[in-house]
Amino acid sequence: MSIRLDHIIVPAKDKKVSAEFLARVLGLEPKPQFGPFIPVETGNGVTLDFMDSDDFRQHHCAFLVPPEEWDAIFARIRESGTRYYANPDGSGEGEINTRDGGRGVYFDDPSGHAMEVLTVPYGGWS
Repeated sequence: MSIRLDHIIVPAKDKKVSAEFLARVLGLEPKPQFGPFIPVETGNGVTLDFMDSDDFRQHHCAFLVPPEEWDAIFARIRESGTRYYANPDGSGEGEINTRDGGRGVYFDDPSGHAMEVLTVPYGGWS
């Protein structure tokens, strides 16, 4: 068996708000609470387990999405009213990027984490 990422814990000011926000933006449904976590499972089986916390640093999570789903995801980001930007340093506010011939955008979740959706992985397709 090759090594695969199974899950990560994402600390949040309010796990329910953050899990529901990310799930809505990505067009997913949060799973039922499991212990202290509210899971959001991606298409490749990796789960983001949101957990309440008062003490955390900003995380960054990037999601590779099909080009045909990008427009709908980006529309939900804009509709949410959250800040979005083209570059990982927060510059290019209100813009997207077209690195490696794809489309990408960073956006803030309710707890201040920097989320990203992109249609082409960094460095392009091999």
